[in-house]
Amino acid sequence: MKKHLHDESGLFFERLRSHRMVASIKEPKQIEIALSLRNQLSGVFLLTGHIGVIKGYVDVFKSHQLPVFLHMEKIGGLSTDFYGMDYLAKVIKPTGIITTKTNVVKTAKKMGLFTIQRFFLVDTEGIENLSKSLTQIEPDIIELMPARIPEMIGKIKKFTTLPIITGGLLFDRSHVMEVFKYGATAVSSSQSVLWHETYSEEEEKLRIIV
Repeated sequence: MKKHLHDESGLFFERLRSHRMVASIKEPKQIEIALSLRNQLSGVFLLTGHIGVIKGYVDVFKSHQLPVFLHMEKIGGLSTDFYGMDYLAKVIKPTGIITTKTNVVKTAKKMGLFTIQRFFLVDTEGIENLSKSLTQIEPDIIELMPARIPEMIGKIKKFTTLPIITGGLLFDRSHVMEVFKYGATAVSSSQSVLWHETYSEEEEKLRIIV
């Protein structure tokens, strides 16, 4: 099982190099949109569903070779204790999980799951909590919210080398390109209009020249 999960996480990192947009899915109707744009996305974050339907969602994305991550605090009926996470890893089999909780990261890593920890930077205490959390356990990737304070990415990169995904309050392409300038690996967005575009430094240079 761990080799299978390792292969999937490797696919996600590979896709991040060429596709810097992650689709955050907040309602089922967005699933079809994400699937139609799978060649432009690095993966999907599922923030909708419940234990009765979530395996079906995961299986659909995996059948299209699109890495899929479950936000543990957004999926109804999923327990984050040892037994719940064991069921998640062995039966539902997502590429990984997203959580705001350090103890959930610890349990998920024991199960061999790829982990993304979400942090909300609403004040300086948020940065301090992030730094403290990383001394206890490191996730595989950090997700910073909201994305509209891109200078904070640089501050976080001073004390960690982990890849950073950022999202929240992104409304147009200029917002996305701004966070890349500050060192974000990728962005996550529930605005499906942003999923249709591709994002790379080379493309942005050409836009400026034109």
